[in-house]
Amino acid sequence: MADTTVGLHIEGCLFSDAEEDALVSALGQGAEDAYEILIQRYQQPVYSLVCRLMNDPSDAPDIVQEVFLKVFRSVGAFRGNSSLKTWIYRIAVNEAYNHRRWFCRHQRQEVALGSEEGAPNHADTMADPGRSPFEQAADHETRALVEQALEKLNPKFRAAVVLRDIEDLSYEDIATVLNVSLGTVKSRIMRGREALRKILEGRLEPEPNVRWSSEPVTE
Repeated sequence: MADTTVGLHIEGCLFSDAEEDALVSALGQGAEDAYEILIQRYQQPVYSLVCRLMNDPSDAPDIVQEVFLKVFRSVGAFRGNSSLKTWIYRIAVNEAYNHRRWFCRHQRQEVALGSEEGAPNHADTMADPGRSPFEQAADHETRALVEQALEKLNPKFRAAVVLRDIEDLSYEDIATVLNVSLGTVKSRIMRGREALRKILEGRLEPEPNVRWSSEPVTE
């Protein structure tokens, strides 16, 4: 078999479009080097994402393993309608959700989702409410508290906030990952950020450089 991975390499954290296309092509042909590159590039980001979506990080290794098994089995069906990263993240989020549903299906959610899904979808025109709790976390200790507060969020809010504020995905990519509308993405991010602020209000002393937004969440 010819070497289909010629020219594939990792530069920092980003693939160029041409490199991603070459990687997908090589994966589709079953090139062993391509699978190694895929693991090198995405294993740690997927692991970090799954850890933040689960209450028990010890579950993450098994979930990540299942994610990449599904990636390897399904890569031939990848059509490039989104980036490879977005496609892999969608599989990861679904696997984390499936695990949570299996493990927690009889437990009540800690933060009610409310009537978001059935409400008029005016969130499409809402502006970003400003700095997120992650941007406002001025030091390592404060950021650790924000990370811990994530565990108290409804899983749907948590996924949206993590994908936006930690993974820095666009609203459009998040909509693809979560398979929801753009308005729902914006609503979940805003509600998730507001829930984080409420959780943290009783745990942090006010600091001059930590300014929680007072802008109300639009229902």
